[in-house]
Amino acid sequence: MSELSWPKGPAWSSLYRIGGIAGLMVVIFGVAALALYAVNPPPVSGGEATLRFIADHKGSYIAQQLLWLVPSLFALIVFVALLIALLPASPSLAVLGFAVGGASWTALLAVPVTSEGTLSLVYLSDQYVGAADPSARSGFVAAAEAFVAENNTVSLAGVLTPLGIFLISLPMVRGALPHWTGWLGIVTGSLGLLSEALRFTAPALYAVYGPLLWAWFAVVGVSLLRLPARSEVPALSIPRRPQGSSRARRTA
Repeated sequence: MSELSWPKGPAWSSLYRIGGIAGLMVVIFGVAALALYAVNPPPVSGGEATLRFIADHKGSYIAQQLLWLVPSLFALIVFVALLIALLPASPSLAVLGFAVGGASWTALLAVPVTSEGTLSLVYLSDQYVGAADPSARSGFVAAAEAFVAENNTVSLAGVLTPLGIFLISLPMVRGALPHWTGWLGIVTGSLGLLSEALRFTAPALYAVYGPLLWAWFAVVGVSLLRLPARSEVPALSIPRRPQGSSRARRTA
């Protein structure tokens, strides 16, 4: 099918605009979370150290976790908009990319554990600070150790996220959005899968994958915002030559 055959109309245009805004919000929330993390980075190991840190920086820690988690909802909206826009280009790949990518962000919302922590540790920190019995405190520390270990373990959502981006970008190469956006997604998804596979041996790959992920969401967001405008551009018409003039030339 032609790349101009994506679903059009007021309802679809609204969906594309919402998806575009959601893509930009993923980037804005992520940058804000990274800024807070740079100011008050939580410990990456040690249950007791983590609980003490949260007690001393409770507001900042909660804000960081929300800024990491809320974009999952925005990303899910982006994938819905991409599913509709890319269906004419390749229905099977569009559905598969949406299913895998949507599952990754849904899993993160269902099990709100990020690589930087979890809101469940806030409750454990409050209980740890309020406990007077050393044995009770040790129990909260042990529970915190389990959450910290989970944060440092490769998760299913972490693998599905780059895989979903890779799959949804394949039909983008010949779909309604700019084709180079699809190539950017393919590179981003491939690097993300490699980063997850080499998470403990080459953690520096995340320093490249993270900005690429945000760049992809930003580009997709802008492309979705421009998509309704493209559907409103009238097709160029070639004026027909009057039949009388052509007959006159043939008889001359």
